[in-house]
Amino acid sequence: MSYDALLWLSFGGPEGPDDVLPFLENVTRGRGVPPERLAEVAEHYQHFGGVSPINRLNREAITAVEKELAAQGIELPVYFGNRNWHPMVEDTLARMAADGVRRALVFPTSAYGGYSACRQYDEDIERARAAVGEGAPELVKLRQFFDHPLFVGTLAEGLRNAHAQLGGARTVFTAHSVPESADRASGPPEEGGRRYSRQIAEAARLVAAEAGVGAYDVVWQSRSGPPQIPWLEPDILDHLDALHAQGETAVVVCPVGFVSEHLEVVWDLDTEAAARAAELGLGFARVPTAGGDPRFAELVVELVREHLMGAPVAKLSDFPAAGCTVNGAPCAPGCCEPVKRRG
Repeated sequence: MSYDALLWLSFGGPEGPDDVLPFLENVTRGRGVPPERLAEVAEHYQHFGGVSPINRLNREAITAVEKELAAQGIELPVYFGNRNWHPMVEDTLARMAADGVRRALVFPTSAYGGYSACRQYDEDIERARAAVGEGAPELVKLRQFFDHPLFVGTLAEGLRNAHAQLGGARTVFTAHSVPESADRASGPPEEGGRRYSRQIAEAARLVAAEAGVGAYDVVWQSRSGPPQIPWLEPDILDHLDALHAQGETAVVVCPVGFVSEHLEVVWDLDTEAAARAAELGLGFARVPTAGGDPRFAELVVELVREHLMGAPVAKLSDFPAAGCTVNGAPCAPGCCEPVKRRG
């Protein structure tokens, strides 16, 4: 099949102080997040002038992908749309339709399955096509890539470099926490759920193995929901306390669940976790996310080539190559549905 464009689909982030609360309200709409929690998170953004780095990082990554496409002789314009802040995906898709795009590939900036990590991007696609109406381009979402050799290799190199700075450190992989109920519902029902946490665990195993790291832990960060709802644990801050109590003297943190250096990485890890480690007297180093490495643009183009040229699917795990669907359809009936819709 032929394609006319690539849509880079991301989360979005505020680009000024006045954007912060409206952005957070978009992110949390319908989730019952207490106002005091929104105010707390808004304060995190204000430490950085009310600007999240995510839009800038996405634009830089898009530029790198455009260069890689050109270097490989692939003529494919790249468009940028977000779920929660400008440029909104509905507006971007309308522009694509006006430009004559009829079929496009979609790169969602998440490597994993699960509702927030995958299915919600399907909903973004479905919503944007409905907003555009007749004439909306057909959209084919690229697959999950948590086990792609370039993703794993980039993080593994960063992990080795961090350990070279801190001899004898404990490795800790982090990913965004989600409610336990959402994790149980992730993946097709016949898989038994927990696709998200199982993929995170597999990615951590693959990165550790390639980096030559033996012992490691998988923990969670960035929880935002009501306190009465159980989320994936342990939290990174609690885990640092536990490591200190066990006699560890240094820690290397690898944000395996994240693609770019956006605010949840630079605040939750570089600010809060680094400060907690300093209080405890723990040496601390943080592995860069994969999105800023030149290999990430190569990864995206390899995913594109799977569709344009029938290139082999590059994977390091036995997980199914999931997430590639058309026009917002789920991978399978019941796959990664929001918990509230599963009764």
